[in-house]
Amino acid sequence: MYSVLVRNWWAFVFRAIFAIIFGLIALFLPGVTMLSLVLVFAIYAIADGIFAIVASVKAGQQGQSWGLLALEGVVSILAGVVSVLWPGLTVVVFVALIAAWALITGGLLLAVALRVDNDHGRIWLIVASIVSILYGALLIVAPMIGALVLTWWIGAYALIFGIAMLVFALRLHSRFQALVSGGKS
Repeated sequence: MYSVLVRNWWAFVFRAIFAIIFGLIALFLPGVTMLSLVLVFAIYAIADGIFAIVASVKAGQQGQSWGLLALEGVVSILAGVVSVLWPGLTVVVFVALIAAWALITGGLLLAVALRVDNDHGRIWLIVASIVSILYGALLIVAPMIGALVLTWWIGAYALIFGIAMLVFALRLHSRFQALVSGGKS
């Protein structure tokens, strides 16, 4: 599975860029209404899910295990679609949706990380998954913090997740360069 990830390192770059942009918007425009946050989150989750599914399809074409990555992508897309279909959800329900999404995708991403070779940057994928799980747990523990703090939490989460994914993508890219120039992955 790792060789497929190496060849598709660019998909992780796009995931990272979307996460970083989303995180910065959430941090620097906290006055945005919760409805806008729901829609911005929906766009991010759908884009993230599409890139995860693309990576899983590529892995499947190579005859490699792809189920967990595809499931993570489907969960992200479903979370985004639910957010678009019911934009008037209460803050508590929205917090629960984001918490469930962060916990499930973080757990699935951790399962993927544990299958990646240790010397190929697995730690960064583990960091991204742990950040996701911790973020989901924080939302469950303190659901009534308020829209402003929720905006900051989701922004910080997306920024840290995006940076970890970008570092992982750069590690994959260096392995890809070695593969292209005749090295082994």
